[in-house]
Amino acid sequence: MSEFNWGKFDKAVDKDELKKDIEEAEKGGGDFPDIPDDTYEVSVVQMELKESKKGDPMLSIRFKIEAGEFKGSLIFYNGVIQSSGQYVGLQVHRNNEMLRSLKVFDDADVAFHSFQDYADLIMDMAEDVVDNDEYHYKLQQTTNAKNSDFKDLKILELLN
Repeated sequence: MSEFNWGKFDKAVDKDELKKDIEEAEKGGGDFPDIPDDTYEVSVVQMELKESKKGDPMLSIRFKIEAGEFKGSLIFYNGVIQSSGQYVGLQVHRNNEMLRSLKVFDDADVAFHSFQDYADLIMDMAEDVVDNDEYHYKLQQTTNAKNSDFKDLKILELLN
């Protein structure tokens, strides 16, 4: 049993309003602004290899916009690797390109050998880049040409 007093947080929020916000978020709504296609100065606030909702490995990177109208908003990169699918090589390649564009390690060091090795690589990169002011990027977001529900992200340059 935890000895930490979690109840102190209950006093800091309107629980009924929080329940409404949670229900709104579950329906896909909420106060998250729609980030228009553009180029943004961003930092990395989270990076990991995790499971997608369908149980596939997925490179997940959370970028935070550092300047302009949308400062503080988040942009998400989710690179799913369907390990039993026919495009697994292409999916790993796209993720490698995103990882290499972060300029944390030499390009040759960003390679897939196994999923465990890949998870370790991503964790090592995250230790260097997450919440590190030396790693700010110019990120371009565009709407995917084949599926307008998805956004394509590309790091244009390391700004620091």
